[in-house]
Amino acid sequence: MKSLRELYKIGKGPSSSHTMGPQKAAQIFAAQNKGAVSFSVTLYGSLAATGKGHMTDVAIEEVLQPIAPTTIVWEPNRFLSFHPNAMTFNAVHANGRPNTSWTVYSVGGGALSEGDHPTGVLPPSPDIYPLTKLSDIKKWCYDNGRAYWEYVAEHEDEGIWDYLQEIWEAMKRSVERGIEREGRLPGPLNLQRKAFTYYVKAKGYRKNLQTRGLVYAYALAVSEENASGGTIVTAPTCGSCGIMPAVLYHLAKGHEFSDNKILHALATGGLVGNIVKQNASISGADVGCQGEVGVACAMASAAACQIFGGSPAQIEYAAEMGLEHHLGMTCDPVCGLVQIPCIERNAFAATRALDSNLYAAFSDGKHRVSFDRVVQVMNQTGHDLPSLYKETAEGGLAAQSLE
Repeated sequence: MKSLRELYKIGKGPSSSHTMGPQKAAQIFAAQNKGAVSFSVTLYGSLAATGKGHMTDVAIEEVLQPIAPTTIVWEPNRFLSFHPNAMTFNAVHANGRPNTSWTVYSVGGGALSEGDHPTGVLPPSPDIYPLTKLSDIKKWCYDNGRAYWEYVAEHEDEGIWDYLQEIWEAMKRSVERGIEREGRLPGPLNLQRKAFTYYVKAKGYRKNLQTRGLVYAYALAVSEENASGGTIVTAPTCGSCGIMPAVLYHLAKGHEFSDNKILHALATGGLVGNIVKQNASISGADVGCQGEVGVACAMASAAACQIFGGSPAQIEYAAEMGLEHHLGMTCDPVCGLVQIPCIERNAFAATRALDSNLYAAFSDGKHRVSFDRVVQVMNQTGHDLPSLYKETAEGGLAAQSLE
């Protein structure tokens, strides 16, 4: 299992798999083909179906077009077997140098794979965690009298806390920028930003209602920043980037938890997300929105339970509920944009994470269905979903909007 550096990434929205991943692939291909006289890039499946709305072509052309003329070919009805987010880069060379072709997959969270294994990243990075199931890590915690964040510290290098501090600062900035901005989001939906309105209204409510309103506002703020191509943190993806920052920002501001406590929570939540990435998928095009918003909710549930002093069993239970109660959620973005229903889903999932923490805190941590089992079910459920419900904008809410 990879470092948390491969899970939490600072980048620009609106999509980690459809924007960040393709741009990263273009950068790798450009570095290998500096003398090319032309490029063509074929996008397959989900990348082609919703690429316009996610600005996939723009992300690729920003890299390749300055080098040589670039053509984008759209193949939305052709799915390669390894992953729905496939693309083939072609470079034409002069002076007798052979032309180059490269097929690569954007597998979620900005990660790329050449197809040998779904969690592979380019350039290659080492597996640093020997345990890849939450049940095994929970046993390690009890056997050693340690916490989940200490398991992270055990296997990451000493710079991980400085890195997580950078991630936390970027999360805070995305909340605060999003709260201040008003106006229309880009795209044909003419969707108005709501974060500032929710923030102002929440301030006028009594404390018990204010909490929910503020968490809504924080999640909306980050998700709206993402939808407008702003800088956010993948947690675990761009489409679900509002959930962890909303919960952590609320806890830091409302309960005055220190940065140190927030970093421990980030580590615990990151471990949960990493386990899903290793054993299933965090790609909406692969397993639906349960792999994005559902996993983010599980991460935030675990993080909140960690920061409120939950036991390893209670934290595992909170994470399990956060994912279980998103099972079967489809990825059906209207017009292929990360706006409807994505933005509201972030807001609701952030409050559901707080509820999962509270529910687990009332328990002794014992429950029938383990987090690891829910990860397996989520993966199977996602692969059973027809492709029209997995980021193709052909089914569900996306289809209704086109009538």
